[in-house]
Amino acid sequence: MAEERGCIYCARWNAEIADIYPKTPEGRTAPLLRYDIQRDVAPIELASRVVFTPTFVLVKDGMEIDRLEGYPGEDFFWGILGMMLNRADIPLKAEDDTR
Repeated sequence: MAEERGCIYCARWNAEIADIYPKTPEGRTAPLLRYDIQRDVAPIELASRVVFTPTFVLVKDGMEIDRLEGYPGEDFFWGILGMMLNRADIPLKAEDDTR
């Protein structure tokens, strides 16, 4: 997750999703790694520069394969993330799946 200080949509994502995200199948499948676009170097090689925050970058085998720019709200976030994982052929991890 690319974010920056003062981003109201980052704050909204934090308020609505951040606490539950790691407990969900999506969160177990695509763990969140955060970085501040103004202060940090991206932890992976990005396909293109991040312009909007938050930007959620889906990574497979160390490569960016998809991204969601912005936060569309709680209801749309889960659906879009699910479509991203589906397009990438990444199955959701069950609660007891530690792979």
